Amino acid sequence: MMIKLRWIVATAALAGVLHCASAAACAAEDNKAGVRPGRLWVYVGTYTWRASKGIYLAQLDLATGRLESVELAGELTNPSFLAIHPSRPLVYAVGELGDFAGKKAGAVSALAIDPKSGKLTLLNQQPSGGPGPCHLTVDRTGRCVLVANYSGGSVACLPIGEDGRLGKATSLDQHRGSGPNPKRQDGPHAHSIQLDAANRFAFAPDLGLDKVFIYRFDPGRGELTPNDPPFAAVAPGSGPRHFTFHPTGRYAYVINELASTVTAFRYDAERGALATQQTVSTLPEGFQGSNTTADVHVHPSGKFLYGSNRGHDSIAIFAIEAESGKLRPLGHEPTRGKTPRNFGIDPTGTYLLAANQDTANVVVFRIDAKSGKLQATGNSAKVANPVCIKMIRPLGL
Repeated sequence: MMIKLRWIVATAALAGVLHCASAAACAAEDNKAGVRPGRLWVYVGTYTWRASKGIYLAQLDLATGRLESVELAGELTNPSFLAIHPSRPLVYAVGELGDFAGKKAGAVSALAIDPKSGKLTLLNQQPSGGPGPCHLTVDRTGRCVLVANYSGGSVACLPIGEDGRLGKATSLDQHRGSGPNPKRQDGPHAHSIQLDAANRFAFAPDLGLDKVFIYRFDPGRGELTPNDPPFAAVAPGSGPRHFTFHPTGRYAYVINELASTVTAFRYDAERGALATQQTVSTLPEGFQGSNTTADVHVHPSGKFLYGSNRGHDSIAIFAIEAESGKLRPLGHEPTRGKTPRNFGIDPTGTYLLAANQDTANVVVFRIDAKSGKLQATGNSAKVANPVCIKMIRPLGL
């Protein structure tokens, strides 16, 4: 009975982060719940070479922007990308490997969150369906994990059991073909997978094929089946990487790694179809250095879009036109480190945390709610080889 009660309270705490409109509101809710006020748990996925040992946990103070108490939360090999279950105290992580459990595949790990400390306990692992998994997401019903295998060029669906453990893949789709860049596009490279708000369609940008693949998704059966239309194409040689929706669900965006651009789409939610509207550069005019992009996020307000540049080492900032979803460049903010792989925006929309992979630091920026501009807070934390940032409210048990 005590375990069940803890599960219910933890579920409420996880869900509550989605309804916290501001840092002040978050602090007020925390006070009611009896947890440490105005704090978020920050999980950081890493590559485990040099000093890293797995997934790290820090605390973000929403009043000051301080990032504190960094500690190892769970020891895993190359947990480069993480996903939080939408309603249960569970974390899922890719293991970016070429071989796992005797298969040419990486791993997907299920981990339970300790409600008092935030530490992670490994529940089980399953093969990802192909080598080099680099991204995953949990569907909105919490019944499936969808994973993109970069080296294998495939996407898969793994069911989540009642105990949070993962079952074997119930669906696998292998991409085929190549692109015009012989070094980076010699074959398919599925780079991420996301779902629309209705949980009906999944979208998987493939860097090697210059396509955003579109699937019909059945969470009950754990199935991904090609949609009609089956994909949206970007310009040859663009290398689409990460994909995100606007909060209204009417627009979507993909950041293109090789071309250093963002493509804006209009989204038809009935058909699961993407219509290209615009492609804009993530770099300032006249920049001559080498650059690749990585991550892309829309601000919770829906007013701004952010994308990370590796080489220029900045966050590109765009205003989003409310009526069209098109982008207008607003400028760039240096990330105070090298190779900003991924970044996260806290659920209140107050802070952006940039993970600088090659300088081993996570840097905190305050977001101006009116202009969308970023201001460095002077706060950062040392984390070896940081890749992925995920934030939730402490469960407080």
